Amino acid sequence: MTSLEQILEDFSFLDDWEDRYRYVIELGKALPDLPDDKKTSANKVMGCASQVWLVTHTEGDPDNPVMTFEGDSDAHIVRGLVAIVLATYSGKNASEIAALDAFDVFSTIGLVEHLSSQRANGLRSMVNRIREEARVRAVA
Repeated sequence: MTSLEQILEDFSFLDDWEDRYRYVIELGKALPDLPDDKKTSANKVMGCASQVWLVTHTEGDPDNPVMTFEGDSDAHIVRGLVAIVLATYSGKNASEIAALDAFDVFSTIGLVEHLSSQRANGLRSMVNRIREEARVRAVA
């Protein structure tokens, strides 16, 4: 999976929004497919116009575990957005995830204002779900 740092660097070299959209789609194509047995209603993200699934894994300290995520979507551009969300959050402790709003990252690269309101709402649903799962797992 492409690192967030690499994604941000790549975005900085792309001036044209068509090129940026193509890059988001490429990120989605590089995202490993989620096995069908994980595409369950429990893993489905509500609030997305496209179908989006997120699977959370935790390891380490039960009071502040490291969280990693798998995700998938049935739409190319959304699958790319899933890849960026996973790059933003995977491999961090629950407390870090709970404190990190990926929308700040997306604003930095100018992504949010170039999404339809439906896609932006779906993106917000993904981010909120991940952060809520992290808040539950991060014992203050």
